[in-house]
Amino acid sequence: MSDTPASTSSVSLDRENALLFYRTMQTIRQTEERLARCHQRGTVLGSCHTYVGQEAIATGICAHLNHDDVVFSTHRGHGHALAKGLEPEKLIAELFGRRTGVSYGRGGSMHLFAPEIGLMGTSGIVGSCILQACGGGYSFKILQQDSVAIAFFGDGAVNNGAFHEGLNMASIWNLPVIFVCENNQFATEVPFEYSSGIPDVGRRAANYGLPGREVDGNDLVAVYEAGLEAVERARSGDGATLIECRTYRTRAHAEGMGDFTYRTRADVAKWKERCPIRRFAEHVQSEELATEQELADIDEEIISQVADGAASAEAAVWPDAATATKFVYFEDSRPNPSVPPPPGDRILSYTAATHEALEHEMELNPTIWVMGEGIGARGGNFATTTGLFEKYGADRLCDTPICERGFVGLGCGAAMTGTRPVIDFMFIDFINDAFGEMINQIAKMQYMSSGRLQMPILLRGCGGIGHSAATHHSGLYHSIYSHIPGLRVVMPSTPYDAKGLFTHALRCNDPVLFLEHRELMATKGPVPEADYEIPFGQAAVVREGADATIVAISLMVQHALKAAEQLENHGVSVEVIDPRTVSPLDTTMILRSVEKTGRLLVVDEAFQPCSVASEIVAHVADSGFDDLDAPIRRLNGSFTPTPYAPTLEQAVVPNVDDIVATLLNLLEE
Repeated sequence: MSDTPASTSSVSLDRENALLFYRTMQTIRQTEERLARCHQRGTVLGSCHTYVGQEAIATGICAHLNHDDVVFSTHRGHGHALAKGLEPEKLIAELFGRRTGVSYGRGGSMHLFAPEIGLMGTSGIVGSCILQACGGGYSFKILQQDSVAIAFFGDGAVNNGAFHEGLNMASIWNLPVIFVCENNQFATEVPFEYSSGIPDVGRRAANYGLPGREVDGNDLVAVYEAGLEAVERARSGDGATLIECRTYRTRAHAEGMGDFTYRTRADVAKWKERCPIRRFAEHVQSEELATEQELADIDEEIISQVADGAASAEAAVWPDAATATKFVYFEDSRPNPSVPPPPGDRILSYTAATHEALEHEMELNPTIWVMGEGIGARGGNFATTTGLFEKYGADRLCDTPICERGFVGLGCGAAMTGTRPVIDFMFIDFINDAFGEMINQIAKMQYMSSGRLQMPILLRGCGGIGHSAATHHSGLYHSIYSHIPGLRVVMPSTPYDAKGLFTHALRCNDPVLFLEHRELMATKGPVPEADYEIPFGQAAVVREGADATIVAISLMVQHALKAAEQLENHGVSVEVIDPRTVSPLDTTMILRSVEKTGRLLVVDEAFQPCSVASEIVAHVADSGFDDLDAPIRRLNGSFTPTPYAPTLEQAVVPNVDDIVATLLNLLEE
């Protein structure tokens, strides 16, 4: 697709803005050309996706933004960063991998973070920025702030599910978001006219009840006008806009890649003649807003500034290797919570205990809100939010479409922009649709931003085998998620622990995956009425013993306690340890128990290969080997998807009799 809409702009620029816009475009161009040369020299260490040819778009849109407006961008995000106010030296230093880089050397070309100027991050994953911008818009709605969120993305993203989910969410919740599609006609090296069944992007907005604009992306005045209209619409509460800016990148997809297997030199030469900087220079001269000499002086100044920035960047120090593992988790400066009170004699269900914690924290903290399917007036599939909709309204108890990737990605953007989302995903099998948002975005955001962005998001839901729920409603997947740095994975087994851990999750600034076994949610137990927290990474000795240790996870704790009672009749004293969280994992408590008993059985419903049980065994074998009087045993679920029939279901998950038999065999070793 080479045709572009004719310019119909009625906006007139004054001299001050004209010179400012020219300066911004030229700053982008000169920085990118410098980076391209540096890539050839090897001082740019990794990939380098330049913005050459598209400068009018970032300039025309960002001209309307203030300090509190936020930008979410893509792998081709240098231009957006510079237009939002980033200094060229910090951008160049980042691509050189230096400590003075905008992401402190953690991100490189595709991962630029400067939240202090509203640049919330660029991403190497296509489409995520669309969802995160929706989250920024949702935060502004909760905070009652008239800021706007911008998502810049390429034409390749419009064929991605994130585009459709994002536009739909922005429409139904009337979010102050501007979606800017920079249609440079090639997603990597695949032509848009081949990859899309709809030749235009702007008109797709109508499918979601949004206004759409299609403009010449090489005409700064046209982009500026479209941006002005969209920003005014968003600030006034009228919602989102989609703007398609038709343009062309005149350099390769990334520096060093071949460029003429999928397009011709003649095509590139033709588009170079439509250079947005040249066109704007002609415009400002024809309108007598600046002279040719004035523009030449700006060129010379910027070339010198970028050269000086590159020299300073190259002279800057490398990041200290000792900091390589910093910022994986939030470095909490709060005092440790007080010791939790004794359980007492007040009895609540597991679900009621977490509900009490949620209601209490929502009353204290107006930035907390809940999103999920059926959690509004209905109160949640498992009564997790009963009565809260009437108390806090639809914004803070938000029912969602069935679009897990969409609202999990939105939650990520919201956590980045000042609110504290609780994403109720019902069953963890469903959230697996958002696996990429979980591990590529939510889990890595604090690290990529060098701790400048926090990620206070709580993702809660149930799982576990039972109720003949079959294979798409029975997973737990904690072994998978506990493998991911940046996530906290919490698995309470009692109402008491559920309330304390849930409260802690609502106050910490790390992303928390809170997994509730379905077979535990109706169980009852003592829960204090008082406010209390249970910090992560503190296991509990739920039964003391001397002859063997059982470490059990989630529902298996209840099975282990019943097994211990039976074994007591055999004269066997069993200690039962509940880790309560599997990331972080309290190996100190486990090793202390093994030192006392000399024997260890680990019981986990999840199947065995690469499981949390395997990790516990490895820790004990490594650090507690001399305390063992017998080999370690594991009791896991079968390595199979979950079946439906009760006889099959019971055959694939450990039960009390299995624990008793395995422990007796262990004692004979």
